[in-house]
Amino acid sequence: MEVNKILSADVLDIIFEGRNKDYGAYQLRKTYNRRLVTSLLIVAAICLLLFLGYFISALLEDKTQSKEVVVQDVQLEEIKQEEKKEEPPPPPPPKPPEPPKVEMAKFTPPKIVKDEEVKEEEKPPEVEKLEETKIGTMNQEGQKDEGIVAPPVEDAGKGVVEAPKKDDEDWDKTFTKVEIESEYPGGAAAWQRYLNRNLRYPQEAIDNEVQGAVVVQFIVDKEGNVSDVEAISGPQELRGEAVRVIKKSGKWTPAVQNGRQVKSYKKQPIVFRLESEG
Repeated sequence: MEVNKILSADVLDIIFEGRNKDYGAYQLRKTYNRRLVTSLLIVAAICLLLFLGYFISALLEDKTQSKEVVVQDVQLEEIKQEEKKEEPPPPPPPKPPEPPKVEMAKFTPPKIVKDEEVKEEEKPPEVEKLEETKIGTMNQEGQKDEGIVAPPVEDAGKGVVEAPKKDDEDWDKTFTKVEIESEYPGGAAAWQRYLNRNLRYPQEAIDNEVQGAVVVQFIVDKEGNVSDVEAISGPQELRGEAVRVIKKSGKWTPAVQNGRQVKSYKKQPIVFRLESEG
């Protein structure tokens, strides 16, 4: 290479002076800066695409999670039973007629005395008269003894028949209708607070946007214990959670019938609802 061209020549031209410049090493070094810039631009583009994908995914996830789970409780309308009109008590049975007096003859114990010493009223009755006369402690006029039987001592002619005593076993049955239904201790407000703390909306129902009311039937005994819990209506995805929250609710206030706590059925509806923001 000429001297005047050395100062303006490229370093690669000086190094590869007199060599085959079509060789790979010369081309690699010649295009190194261009390839470096191209690589940096490609990496920057990939990073930008990843960032945009993450940002869009976060926006979609925020929209999905923006649905608010609202738990509502519905109280079944209490069916007012018609007041039964008190019927007047039946009139007392007529007093039975008094049994007729039966002729009686006074019993006189036998004594060995002289005939002239026996008084007339103390003489024993004749045998013929005793066939139609009862033996008693005094003489009494009346009807002949024709097999009349006096009323028993405990009845004493009152004609009153005692009603059969009601068996207490009737109170052990499970009532379907009662005067005062069983309820959660503290009333509707306490029950709503309990649901807000313990009810969990099933993820499957959220994903499928399932909502609605589930009616749960169970038994509350005389001590307030809950048993035989089952969901009788409502979406299948929500029934399991409704049954779980009833079983976990503890003791209830028992139902009342005729002033006594009784074992009864209870139907409790639970409403599941999804609400979207905005």
